Amino acid sequence: MTMPTKRTLLRALPASLLIAAAFGSGAAHAQSNWPTKPVRIIVGFAPGGTTDVLARLLAPKLSEQLGQPVVVENRAGAGSNLGASMAARAPADGYTIFASSVSNAINMALYAKPGYDFVKDFTHVALVAKVPNLLVVNPKVPVKNAKEYLEYAKANPGKLTFASAGSGSSIHLSGELFSQMAHVEMTHVPYRGSGPAVTDLLGGQVNSMFDNMPSAIPHVKAGKLRALAVTSAKRSPALPDVPTIAESVLPGYDVQSWFGIELPAGAPADITKRLAAEVSKALALPDVKAKLVDLGAEAGTLSPADYAAFVAGEVAKWGPVVKKSGATVD
Repeated sequence: MTMPTKRTLLRALPASLLIAAAFGSGAAHAQSNWPTKPVRIIVGFAPGGTTDVLARLLAPKLSEQLGQPVVVENRAGAGSNLGASMAARAPADGYTIFASSVSNAINMALYAKPGYDFVKDFTHVALVAKVPNLLVVNPKVPVKNAKEYLEYAKANPGKLTFASAGSGSSIHLSGELFSQMAHVEMTHVPYRGSGPAVTDLLGGQVNSMFDNMPSAIPHVKAGKLRALAVTSAKRSPALPDVPTIAESVLPGYDVQSWFGIELPAGAPADITKRLAAEVSKALALPDVKAKLVDLGAEAGTLSPADYAAFVAGEVAKWGPVVKKSGATVD
């Protein structure tokens, strides 16, 4: 067998480079054409909660902007861990998006084995919105403000119930923090998502809830729930006449929920950048901005790098809070 000469190798080199360049160009072209098929957004909670509401607000806008169907899939279970684990294991090709929330940061301390690492197993794309929670009660409960709510809790130890979207959720920890700071005994009733919890609150099966504002406001405006106070440090423009818990009864009380968009870890940088830009574009649309205001939500403005740092900070922050609350899920 004759060995190739140096000259033969040199002559073959340009052709090989052209072939490599052609393949490289094709790969880059394929990525830049993303998406070429439907995209799914996995929501880890049941329909009706704030994560679901915001995902369904964004989905049709992203579909129009991307030129492909963007569908929402609800995969409820384990405080959104089921949906998060499914999204984390999906191919990192941009066709599976995860609608995250503060619950995913909390779950890192709440669950011994959540099934994923929220910091490492995702490419963090965009902060969609920040939302205060809203303390609401069924109108049959004989309280009209946070002060009366606290007095009722003191007079009825353990009898005042508060629902949540699941053990360890921001809705749950809002109630636990209220209970700790006010030194009152209240009974937590966890559900598999905000939607089912609100349904039972409307039906009178539970007394109250520190719900995410977007899912609670429509029922407040319809007169089906009574708003007592917001959980953020400042009043919400969506309900300017509703005072904060801090100004009403517990100075220093401050809790806000947040919601984001993730891709599986290893997602291509160009797809991550494109998706972040499209989310930002959608959030800036007049009808989306108006809807966020109506829901009491503040649109996110972080870059992917800043959002990734924000997520890491949230995981670190909520760990001690969960530990102090005593909330655990095996």
